[in-house]
Amino acid sequence: MQQNINRFTFGGTLLGLGIAAGLILSSMQVTKVWLHIADSQVVTVTGAARQDVVSNQAIWSAVYSAEADNMQAAQQKLADYTVQVNAFFKLHQITNAEISAITIQRLKPQAGQNDYSDPATKKTTGYRLLQSIRLESGDVASVMKVEQQSVELVKQGVELDDLGIQFNYTKTAEAKIEMLADATKDARMRAEQIASQGGRKIHALKTAKMGVFQITSRSSNETSAEGMNDTTSKDKTIRAVVTASFTLD
Repeated sequence: MQQNINRFTFGGTLLGLGIAAGLILSSMQVTKVWLHIADSQVVTVTGAARQDVVSNQAIWSAVYSAEADNMQAAQQKLADYTVQVNAFFKLHQITNAEISAITIQRLKPQAGQNDYSDPATKKTTGYRLLQSIRLESGDVASVMKVEQQSVELVKQGVELDDLGIQFNYTKTAEAKIEMLADATKDARMRAEQIASQGGRKIHALKTAKMGVFQITSRSSNETSAEGMNDTTSKDKTIRAVVTASFTLD
């Protein structure tokens, strides 16, 4: 019985020594950091800032096309579509939509499994003519409404392919200036917290380097080394980081 008690006592002693050693090592690490701060003349930290914005420019793109066995028929069909497209814009009081010049594609038979002939020598079997639509406006809601209403053209028989809306925020340059200040302010707060651990105080900003901007959808935290620039979302978030160095008193 006495032998078991001695074993427990010995084990408890070892456990106590282990805990004490761990606390000492932890304390030494913290002390080492404090001493480093205390001996250093500069502290470098990273600050961050974010700003939620709403796109102030929208660009809607679409393509309508006509296909026929001969050029004349394809041209007539495309011309009819153009009349319908212009009537659509007039109905919805859109005056700044742009319609591109005609693009012509020659249609040729698809190569068969055992057909090794040169596609360039194949006989033209028809023509596809295309024109693109581009509508740009600072009235984002209006552009979105026009895109939704473009289904009217499809119902009328126009072969229209909706390419979607590109949403832009055109005041990024102004936002960068403001966010640089906010991120630097955040960096200073972090630097002050670190410096205080070593009994020091921040003296002045020495250098500040802006990282790449990340412009993402409101719900995304995605980042890229080259910087993100989301154009698919109306509501965006701009994120910026600053690496700043401060001299210490």
